[in-house]
Amino acid sequence: QVQLVESGGGLVQAGGSLRLSCAASGGTFSRYGMGWFRQAPGKEREFVAAISRSSGSTYYADSVKGRFTISRDNAKNTGYLRMNSLKPEDTAVYYCAASRLANPSPPYTDYDYWGQGTQVTVSS
Repeated sequence: QVQLVESGGGLVQAGGSLRLSCAASGGTFSRYGMGWFRQAPGKEREFVAAISRSSGSTYYADSVKGRFTISRDNAKNTGYLRMNSLKPEDTAVYYCAASRLANPSPPYTDYDYWGQGTQVTVSS
C-alpha cells in the first residue's frame, strides 16, 4: 500500500511558476509509474502528466505541454511537477497518483493510489 502526499501548491500570479512535490511512503517508489491529475471546480478530473518508473518516458496533456515538466527522484521517493507560465485556467486541485504499470498513460484507471491533493490558484 503506497501513501502519497502532495505539497507545493499555493496562490500565484499568471505567468508565474510553482513546483509540486509528491512524497511516497509504504512501498518501493521505483516500482510504480507516476502521474499528475487536476480537478477544477465543477469539472471532471483530468490528466496532466505521467512518467515511467525509470523516468525514461514522459507524457503530457496538450494543455500543459511545453509549460509543465514531470520528474521523479526514486532515491528520495518523491515525484515533482514543475509548472511554468501558469494561466488562470490551470487553477485546480492537483493530485499525484501511482500506478503498478511501468509506463502509465492518461486514463485514471491506470492508477492505483492517489494523494489527497494540493490547491493551485492562478490569479489574472
